[in-house]
Amino acid sequence: MTSRQRVLDRIRAALADVPADESAEAAPAPPPSAGPAAAEGSADHGYRRSHAGPDPVGQLAERIADYRATVTRVTGADRARAAIGAALAERGVRQLVVPPGFPGELLPEGPWRVLGDEPPLSRAALDAADGVLSTAALGIAVTGTLVLDAGPGQGRRALTLLPDYHLCVVREEHVAGDLPEALGRLDPARPLTFVSGPSATSDIELERVEGVHGPRTLHVVIIAQPDAAVRSGR
Repeated sequence: MTSRQRVLDRIRAALADVPADESAEAAPAPPPSAGPAAAEGSADHGYRRSHAGPDPVGQLAERIADYRATVTRVTGADRARAAIGAALAERGVRQLVVPPGFPGELLPEGPWRVLGDEPPLSRAALDAADGVLSTAALGIAVTGTLVLDAGPGQGRRALTLLPDYHLCVVREEHVAGDLPEALGRLDPARPLTFVSGPSATSDIELERVEGVHGPRTLHVVIIAQPDAAVRSGR
């Protein structure tokens, strides 16, 4: 008997007393946990929707840094624009890809040439660019992940995968605690790209290898609203 057959036999044995007409939705749910309730209108199976700590934004910054990305936290658009300008200058960017819809108040002036994507840039142009500046739809605190959904300021997927340097800005109000919470705030019909640090993979001995594909350098600027910073005492 194969392993597959043994697993299937165990499943059949475990389900032997389940009536043939019972559906998964009709099965009694386990008692609720101490976590937040499921979103309104969805089935409540008692699962926790977030394992984030009391400071999800701080947790996101720590997890992103764990992936060897650079993280800068600022308050307000003016400081964000200054931080972005300083990062681009330090990087020596000369050709910068900026997706359509990127907030104008966050785009600094500098010696770089801004490349739009209307009409779409060629692969050669993207490969020759020094970096891309984008927003993100969400940040996920527990996993340190950014989610891009091709919305305004994010553009098509190739814009943030081909240039070697990705500078991404995410606003604090766009930080979700954990993946279930994030999925509830995302549109599953959109093309979702999950970014957890610079490009990397593991070789056959599970040694982390960085710079295999996509941006080899990731810099994330997290922006707080001024009133939120005052409330938190920052």
